[in-house]
Amino acid sequence: MATRFHLPPLFLALLLLLLLLAADAAAAAAAGSAPPTCSRIECPSYDVVDQGNGFEIRRYISPLWISTSSIDDISLVNATRQGFLQLFDYIQGKNEYGETIEMTAPVITQVSPSDGPFCASSFVVSFYVPKQNQGKPPPADGLSVQKWGVSYAAVRQFAGFVSDYGVAEEAAALYSSLEGSAWFDAVEEQDPTSVYTVAQYNSPFEFTDRVNEIWLILSVEGNSL
Repeated sequence: MATRFHLPPLFLALLLLLLLLAADAAAAAAAGSAPPTCSRIECPSYDVVDQGNGFEIRRYISPLWISTSSIDDISLVNATRQGFLQLFDYIQGKNEYGETIEMTAPVITQVSPSDGPFCASSFVVSFYVPKQNQGKPPPADGLSVQKWGVSYAAVRQFAGFVSDYGVAEEAAALYSSLEGSAWFDAVEEQDPTSVYTVAQYNSPFEFTDRVNEIWLILSVEGNSL
């Protein structure tokens, strides 16, 4: 006769609670959360309108960015570095007002991939303009102001340092996670090799707790990024 084991009801209740907490934590990790950087420097505000397995849908309302002109390069890392240095000079006072501006996050890089592995892609690097400067952001040579309006993005978070190879894999993973969801048809370009955005929240000198994001732009109710 098989031996039956009876677990105490309290033990079963605790086990069930632990399983539920683990499931909630896994879901939160898959969907993403506000990067720790945003607790100490200003980031654009957004609403989370939906979450799924490996993605989060955000609604941004009227964020303002200062952007470089298009940079042609075979490396996202090199192009982002080049654009960031230009933007860093801008916030340090290299603008028509000679005005210094507080650092914000994230620095974003819009990627328009090339048709081949050895061809230059196009990159536009942008800096989020803090609220106190959005009324009249200082102009500067080679930079332009971009206002998004009400905009939606599908977002996937990943850790570590951004690499040229890794971002393409993350973009493809975000695209795949959207398949079968209600948001799939809203992806502006339904192809992970077309335009996507890389958001970086940390200084290059921070080696732990790094948070990066891939954004795929959505077209919802006539609004697009």
